[in-house]
Amino acid sequence: MLPPEALEALEVMKRELAALKFLDGLAAQLKDVREPDKALRHALRDTREFFQATHGCIATLHAGRPEAELRFTLPKHADWDLGVLTRYIRHTHPPVQRDMLIASLRRRGGAWGAIALIRPGLSYDREDRRLLTRVAAALSGAIHRIDRDRLRDVRDRIDRKIMEQIHPKDLFYQILDGIRSLTHYDHSSALLIREENEPALRVVAEQIAWTKAKSPRIGLRLPVTEDAAALLQSEQVYGFDRHGDIWKEWKGQPAAGLAALLDYNSPIGHDAGEHENLREASMLCAPLVTRDSLVGVLKIAARDPGQLKPYDAELVEHFRSQAASAIQNLHRTESLRARVLTAERKHAMADLARSVSHDVNNALGSMLPLIQQMQADLRSGVLTPAVFAEDLEHVQKSLQVCRRIFGGMLTFSRNAARRSRYGQVRRAIETASAILKYGMGRSGIELSVNVPDDLPEVACSQSDLEQVFLNLLTNAREATPHGGRIVVSVQSTERVVEISIADSGCGIPAENLPRVLEPFFTTKPHGNGLGLSICRSVLWEVDGTLTIHSEPGNGTRVHVGVPQAVAQQHAQIS
Repeated sequence: MLPPEALEALEVMKRELAALKFLDGLAAQLKDVREPDKALRHALRDTREFFQATHGCIATLHAGRPEAELRFTLPKHADWDLGVLTRYIRHTHPPVQRDMLIASLRRRGGAWGAIALIRPGLSYDREDRRLLTRVAAALSGAIHRIDRDRLRDVRDRIDRKIMEQIHPKDLFYQILDGIRSLTHYDHSSALLIREENEPALRVVAEQIAWTKAKSPRIGLRLPVTEDAAALLQSEQVYGFDRHGDIWKEWKGQPAAGLAALLDYNSPIGHDAGEHENLREASMLCAPLVTRDSLVGVLKIAARDPGQLKPYDAELVEHFRSQAASAIQNLHRTESLRARVLTAERKHAMADLARSVSHDVNNALGSMLPLIQQMQADLRSGVLTPAVFAEDLEHVQKSLQVCRRIFGGMLTFSRNAARRSRYGQVRRAIETASAILKYGMGRSGIELSVNVPDDLPEVACSQSDLEQVFLNLLTNAREATPHGGRIVVSVQSTERVVEISIADSGCGIPAENLPRVLEPFFTTKPHGNGLGLSICRSVLWEVDGTLTIHSEPGNGTRVHVGVPQAVAQQHAQIS
């Protein structure tokens, strides 16, 4: 018979072995779990069973919330004292009944939640409390590992997108979406780029947490003061919290002006009280600096002070190089697009000159015999007023044809030099039609244009619109045989102006249809394959659409969608 001390020591050893076995088993289960909620459910179920508890729960507390919320409970719908759980998560150490165990869960570098057990009428001792603390530590470690793996996955995905050379705007939103999946911000994130040759930042992408609609702040320009520029050149990530109406930097640095500059979503005037809960109250600002200079700023915002933490700043740090690469890609893409567009415009003008020279020559050629006959009649004295008036009318019509052709070409070339943000669809179609209509008429092609008078402006420059319609109408003319028809119809929906250009031509073979928008793909003997790809690029830049439907022998229909120009009351802050 062992003495009592030995029996007690043996019991302690058995208990410790059981605890170690349980912890090893729990760690093995959590090792391959990739979703935080799944890890929490597994841990709660197994822990309640090991401690022989009747009730168990996991609660979490979010910044700005007055009380914790239950994430999981066993059994379901069981009642818990959220006040006790909240105070425990906040480390105020409320009194806890002896039949209850609570341990803290940590995430993102701070207190995040708690796991709690209840066994009515049966007390837990100090060793039970220590063991639950170890369970909570293991569970917190598993959540941290899941978050770390998710960060790596998001970075890898964005790196692949960079390698795939997707459109810069798409890459911007890939970055913002990745950051949201990691930081769980509840207000917004934005990417701003530095304007060339002027001290200003421009919003090029913004993701708002509570809506999928496009942000009205896209295009917003923020003038940057010298003090703000100096702060942005420091390359450090700044963290801010709002206290009342005053921003304070986490480390006490005099950088509140930077937060005020980026706090462009704050409602003002009458809207301030109504939308107080939508104000930014916590902010991260990450300057994007390359070897040469500042290229932009990455901004993250949350609704409650203290919601974003240094852990989130470290996460954002991981995306700075990717965001800088995306902005550099944008600059290269815009530069290349501008050069290609200029080259295509020159090519289009040369093509137009060749195509309309025949039409102009015919118009001038028809005038010459009439003028010569009128001169002969004047010399011989046999000129009659009726015949003279009829000949003058023919000359006038020929001159109007020349004027219309040259006028359209002059408008096209002039607008190429004017870079406006907005354009008029009706005027763009009229310019393209003026250049091409006479040639279509001589080829026996009927051009029908149906454009409403009350169309709103669209968010695309006039020169780009004219380039698009000139390319599309030229393609339609070249595909339509003698006696064919081209129909242009336009309608305005709630946010988009929709244009349809349909021809009765030969259509596009099915094997070529998927490739017609690719750069340099052409089936024309002397084509360069840039016309449609430039149309797509122009519309892509303004979030427009271009779709093509065609069947061999049944013609082709091109659908263009251009966003309406929105009144930019916030387009510039001065």
